[in-house]
Amino acid sequence: MSTSPMTHPERFRALMNFQPVDRLPRVEWAAWWDQTVARWNREGLPVSDRYAMYKHFGLDMYYQMWFPTHGPGCPGPKSHGAGIIETADDYRAIRQYLYPDCAEAIEAFRPWAEEQNQGDAVVYFTLEGFFWFPRTLFGIEKHLYAFFDEPELMHEINQDLANWHLRVLKRLAPICKPEFMTFAEDMSYNHGPMLSKALFDEFLAPYYRQVIPVLKEMGTRAIVDSDGDITTMVPWMESAGIEGVLPLERQAGVDAAKLREQFPRFLMIGHYDKMVMTRGEEAMRAEFERLLPVMRQGGYLPGVDHQTPPGVSLAEYRIYLRLLEEYAVKGASGQ
Repeated sequence: MSTSPMTHPERFRALMNFQPVDRLPRVEWAAWWDQTVARWNREGLPVSDRYAMYKHFGLDMYYQMWFPTHGPGCPGPKSHGAGIIETADDYRAIRQYLYPDCAEAIEAFRPWAEEQNQGDAVVYFTLEGFFWFPRTLFGIEKHLYAFFDEPELMHEINQDLANWHLRVLKRLAPICKPEFMTFAEDMSYNHGPMLSKALFDEFLAPYYRQVIPVLKEMGTRAIVDSDGDITTMVPWMESAGIEGVLPLERQAGVDAAKLREQFPRFLMIGHYDKMVMTRGEEAMRAEFERLLPVMRQGGYLPGVDHQTPPGVSLAEYRIYLRLLEEYAVKGASGQ
């Protein structure tokens, strides 16, 4: 354990490099549900902005930007899970509304970069990935068929997406070099991946391999954001250059200890079972104890595995925060 206090970026970098830290970061990697915030406001929480809540709760400051792929005027789906295209002609007709220049979003990084340079914050961003983005175009069901029915169009879409990612990164790099980023994918469910390794290798991996080298040049770690059980996918992702995953949903049966045994250098964020947070301090402490051995190995940043749900009271969340502070120190002691 390091005895010297570290800045937020120093702590994050050391942890992700399996090096000693003074304590583990204390973070909420995703914003809270709006229903959760509304409940806590009724229970006396005086703030509702995400970053104001970080400060109020004494969490480390982590700034995030989600770069939008759909620009102004882009048609939306008529219902949840529905698509906005069926054919290549449909896609080319709406392409003018996709892949915006993101100038305003990139400008937002300037003050964040200054805070990161001063050691007061960690900056990260999210890009819609090569499974996620085509699904927003085709819709959930048609997207899964499109791997077989529209393979050329799938490649066209993902090449356009990769080209856009590279344009965004080229503009972002002179302004800010975020510590990490996430590819939004959600490509697993509680029984495993939604696609085969062959489909991953053909339709996703080539595009990761175009983008991830540029991220590495920026010093930005590439993490995949996927719900569900990603265990089977970890070697696929590692082969494409992806370094880690979040949120590691416990309800999907994921086990961080087993992942660490199988993939010792794979980075993990999240994995604290949100379902224990309404069961009292003893249950919350037991969950931290489950995670403690992995915390002490490094390369793992503990946090709620997928946003604190609105069933958790403000008082219960404060118990969680107190335990998080305690285990942030305990979790560093074994490194």
